[in-house]
Amino acid sequence: MTDSASDIFSALAHPTRRQILQDLKDGEMAAGEIVARFNATGPTISRHLSVLRQAGLVTERRDANRILYSLVGERLALSVGDFLSTVCPEQIVLREVRKRSSSRPTEIQA
Repeated sequence: MTDSASDIFSALAHPTRRQILQDLKDGEMAAGEIVARFNATGPTISRHLSVLRQAGLVTERRDANRILYSLVGERLALSVGDFLSTVCPEQIVLREVRKRSSSRPTEIQA
């Protein structure tokens, strides 16, 4: 496993960080909004956000005095997908079967 993948899986190891990623799936959030969702201190959530940022799973941008965080979903999907493809090659086959099945027109039942 590459260092990058190790960083991602380490970041995913903590339930708070996984919840932050789930919260960000609907769009950008301010750091204060993220902190308000947890029963933890601001510095604790800030450390979790830092781990996620270092793993490349979230990005941050400044807007005046606020820091806004966004999910980098494609990085997460590619990393986890690559790992699963390595340890479960049948997942690739199953994915292709599902793609073909969903692209077929459905028959109309009378």
